[in-house]
Amino acid sequence: MNLQGAGLTGARDLKGGELQLAAPTIAGVEPMPVDIFEELVAEALDSLPSELGDLMENVAVLVADRGEPRNLLGLYEGVPLTDREGYGSGATLPDRILLFRLAICDICRDKDQLRREIGVTVVHEVAHHFGIDDDRLHELGWG
Repeated sequence: MNLQGAGLTGARDLKGGELQLAAPTIAGVEPMPVDIFEELVAEALDSLPSELGDLMENVAVLVADRGEPRNLLGLYEGVPLTDREGYGSGATLPDRILLFRLAICDICRDKDQLRREIGVTVVHEVAHHFGIDDDRLHELGWG
């Protein structure tokens, strides 16, 4: 899955403005530049089984600096596939998966751990797109 197909390039907020970068932090790994972080997200998306990628519909994957609360690593906003009765009739905005770059960098010691944490966060948020809740994800070790 390329970044443009996943909606990662030229990310904008809901009001159409560019997502703003927050100041770098000193905890964790040095904050990864946005373009390199997006490459790691693309790698994580590409590592998903192709059958899952084929089933993902109307979802954009975006990188932002921080969510609320500030330590939130990722967020799924939308209607899970399991709840989509009548979904898409009319103009439906895409679901969004957000990965919060600075929060993820804060908890990682090095680039290898950063790559792993991005992978876990991508799987976690994609699972929400498929209707899997946090309790089940924790049971499966993806919490």
